[in-house]
Amino acid sequence: MTSYSISARFSHGQRIRLWATFFVMFMILTIGYLTDREGNVKKEVDIHVGMTLKEIAPKLDVTPKALARELGLALDTPKNKPLKALGIQPEILAHAVAHLISHHGGSLKYFVFTALSFGGLMFLTDLGRPKADPLSRRREWYPRSIYIAFLTGSVCLAGFILGKSPNPMEGVVKVFKSMVGLYPDPLVKVTTFLFFIALAIIGNKLICGWACPFGALQELIYSIPVLKKIKQRKLPFLFTNTIRGLLFIAMLLVLFGIVGGRKGMVLYHYVNPFNLFNLEIETVSILLTIVLSLAISFFFYRPFCHFICPFGLISWIAERISLFRIRIDKNACTECGACIRACPSTAAGDRVLNKRLPTDCFSCARCLNVCPVDAIDYKSPFEKLKASSSS
Repeated sequence: MTSYSISARFSHGQRIRLWATFFVMFMILTIGYLTDREGNVKKEVDIHVGMTLKEIAPKLDVTPKALARELGLALDTPKNKPLKALGIQPEILAHAVAHLISHHGGSLKYFVFTALSFGGLMFLTDLGRPKADPLSRRREWYPRSIYIAFLTGSVCLAGFILGKSPNPMEGVVKVFKSMVGLYPDPLVKVTTFLFFIALAIIGNKLICGWACPFGALQELIYSIPVLKKIKQRKLPFLFTNTIRGLLFIAMLLVLFGIVGGRKGMVLYHYVNPFNLFNLEIETVSILLTIVLSLAISFFFYRPFCHFICPFGLISWIAERISLFRIRIDKNACTECGACIRACPSTAAGDRVLNKRLPTDCFSCARCLNVCPVDAIDYKSPFEKLKASSSS
């Protein structure tokens, strides 16, 4: 069933909202492009080993401590001493500079994330299902082709074209790096983090499910119709979330020097799969993270998101207050298990059973067209209040 046949059955109001959605997404991307072009005028920066950490760091928008760490020096290395006197060779400095610059990115990517998330939200709440359709046509609702198109756009545009930065994972990590003095303006990093968490709260993990390029790449691989019997086996959430939580705690302990004694060291740097989008495979651990995450995605759903990603952990906590999310009408639900089987993780089952801490839901829409009694919707709590007040 094509998206055209779905839209052909739209109500007049839905058709207006469909074109309004295209228009808003186009305007978001246009504003982002114009903003990025104006603010992305690059200047040639003369950096050499005769300069000090204190002289070079501002040119790269980091602190002298961060530059010292990037060069493999201790954080308390003298900041007014030429790098040459500290034993730093030109090629080492060039590599460090290139790596730091790759983390800057442009403003356009924030607009891309916003546009993809907005489009996903409109699809889930309104445009994935013709309002007048009978329940018998539910299998035609929320066509996968639309979701695949968004995921492909994320991988191509937010990934390989615009590069690895910014991304949700860095949005978390850089806040804590600022706390140990690795960035000159912590407020900027906090603002970036709040941007990503806001998208996750507005629509349940929309940034993860619809816009994050590495999350999208895993989703695309998982969606390949192979190994279906193996995919029916779902990893226990207690197992995956425990590993993800322990890794996050370990990151904090190492970063703040409580463990290891080297303040400023970031464990996630060694397992950062977003380097793929800049084609920067700097360490064996990064290569293994990318290869294993993508290989395991053929069998299990979003392994990097569930096992490692710090933003995945924090946005899982934020799910408790997400405005728009999957909601199950307990009065209508017959607990037939259709949504549980359709869900690629244990998220639907946890919600049917009313578990207090359910598995991450990535708003993939798989459950929305399988319920035989139409007990599942993607909506805000305000719609429920509005419906009850009008009845």
